[in-house]
Amino acid sequence: MRTLTIFHTVLLLTLAGGLSSAHALTQEELAARIQAAGYSQVSDIKSTAKGTTAKAVKNGKGVRLVVDSSGQIKEQK
Repeated sequence: MRTLTIFHTVLLLTLAGGLSSAHALTQEELAARIQAAGYSQVSDIKSTAKGTTAKAVKNGKGVRLVVDSSGQIKEQK
């Protein structure tokens, strides 16, 4: 029973840590998160000093995105 409790605690901490950082996500997970925010045709995902950048389409227009370390998606000007 104690081993199971420890396992669940470690699993929850691992999941929580992975969700808090954009850099901890795979490209597929990051693309899914961007698509869930209303963007399509996600491509050209790259890690930069500003965060993770990507190209996408929203409302028929191409946009450049930055996903910061807290997972917030922002359009670049």
